Order: sequence, then structure tokens, then C-alpha cells
Amino acid sequence: MSTIQEQTIHPSLANKVAVVTGGSGVLCGAMAIELARQGMKVAVLGRTAEKVERVVATIIEQGGTAIGVPCNVTDTQSVEEASKVVEKELGPCHILINGAGGNQASANTTNETFSMDDWKNPNVSSFFDLQPDGIRQVLDLNFVGTLIPSQVFAKQMLTVENPVIINLSSMSAPSPMTKVPGYSAAKAAIENFTQWLAVHMAETGIRVNAIAPGFFLTEQNHKLLVNEDGSLTDRSNKIITHTPMRRFGKPDDLLGVLLWLCDDTASGFVTGITVPIDGGFMAYSGV
Repeated sequence: MSTIQEQTIHPSLANKVAVVTGGSGVLCGAMAIELARQGMKVAVLGRTAEKVERVVATIIEQGGTAIGVPCNVTDTQSVEEASKVVEKELGPCHILINGAGGNQASANTTNETFSMDDWKNPNVSSFFDLQPDGIRQVLDLNFVGTLIPSQVFAKQMLTVENPVIINLSSMSAPSPMTKVPGYSAAKAAIENFTQWLAVHMAETGIRVNAIAPGFFLTEQNHKLLVNEDGSLTDRSNKIITHTPMRRFGKPDDLLGVLLWLCDDTASGFVTGITVPIDGGFMAYSGV
């Protein structure tokens, strides 16, 4: 079996250091593995050590270099401690993937649209039942969890050549999905912040862009999209109907754009954009 180094196709990435927050998840785990395949030294950051170590083990088994670092991206001290470990073990960060994020139930509504019957129904969470603490937690995890790692690791990135920050947005940023107002607002904030930071850091050489995945099956959304018998839920059928390519995304669908944005020889004049990877979802009006 060939090693990761023998399979490298973006030589400008070899031996650089990549930090992937949320790196134990389905999508960012695939990103971490691919960056290692390109010859990068990868730090996989996450809150659950067992899940992080699975990704690290996969990279090492394939001949790559990786470490797992426990980290809470919403806590500055935790991120600073993680950054010290990364710099000591691998060197200063060249590529930061801000992939940590998620949602929680108290920031959601039960139904897509409000009905007067929902108002005093104890089994329905309407707009009036949204919990401020839940909204704050979702904004904290997604937006603040992008802000803090950017602040901390950008200090290292100022000392290296061709540094890149890539944030994770969502189809819910340009067109908010029903039921998830907190998550949609948080992802919209990330897109706005991506543009702001790209301008703010442009003269330092740090490029800042974002990837906006369409609909991918992950651990977080599996129960919402797939019934226990394996069939698609009603929400899934609506998604597929509005996705011209008529399927969910696969983790590998993200990797081409990821590598393009990371590789300064391919996208060296690209900063401040969000790239949709959505099977045509954003382009389709529904008719």
C-alpha cells in the first residue's frame, strides 16, 4: 500500500501544519484525513478524546502525521493551551479549518411555520418557546467557536508563509432553514465574519474563506433525515426535491474545494468568499 506522501497531489501543502477544529466529525474528519494525505501534519481538535483519536489513528495507519488535542473552542484558555501543544509537537499553524459547530433542541421550533394551535400546546415548541440560553449556546459554539481559534492560531500564522483560514458555513446562512433559527443565524454570522476577517487580515497574507456544505448525512442530523427503517423522512424528501443533483452530499465532495482554497498556488488571490457545495440547492428556485 502506498503511503500518504507518495500520493500527494498538492506539493505546496506538504510538511505544513493544519489545525482542524471539530475534526472528529464526519465532514471535518474527512478533511483532516485528506490534508494528511497531502503530506500535511494535522492536529485534530475536539471535545471527545475517543472520537478524536479514531481520526488520528486512521491518519497514522495511512502513513500520515497527526496528533489529537482536546479542546473547547468556546473557551479561550482551552484553545490557547491547544495551540501551545500544536506548536510544540508539529510547529506553527499554516492552515486553520474552523469546523466545530452544531445545534441544540431549545434553539429550534417544532413546526416549519407558526399556527395559533401551537401557541399553548405543551408538545410543540413555537417561536415563543425558543430559549435565549439555547440560542446563546448555538451562537457561542458556531460563531464564537470560530472567532476564538482564529484569534489564537492567527498569531502563529503571522509567522509562516501563505497561511489560510477556512470557516464552515451552511446552506442555512444565505437562506435560513425552517425550524433552526439559532443555527441559521450563527452560520450567517460566520459568513459575515469570513468577509470581515478577510479584509482585516489581507495585508498580513492570511487568506480567509468559507465552505458552505449543502445537505450531508452526519451524526448530528441522521435522526432528522433518516427513519429507523432506513427510509428518508419527509424533511429529507423535501431536501432531495430541491437539490437538482437529487442526492445528499458525501464527505469526499468537499475535498476538492478544500484543497483549492488551501493551496496558495491555486487560489492565492482568493479571499473573502464562501463556496457553496450543495448539488445545485442554492441555484434552484423550486419551479
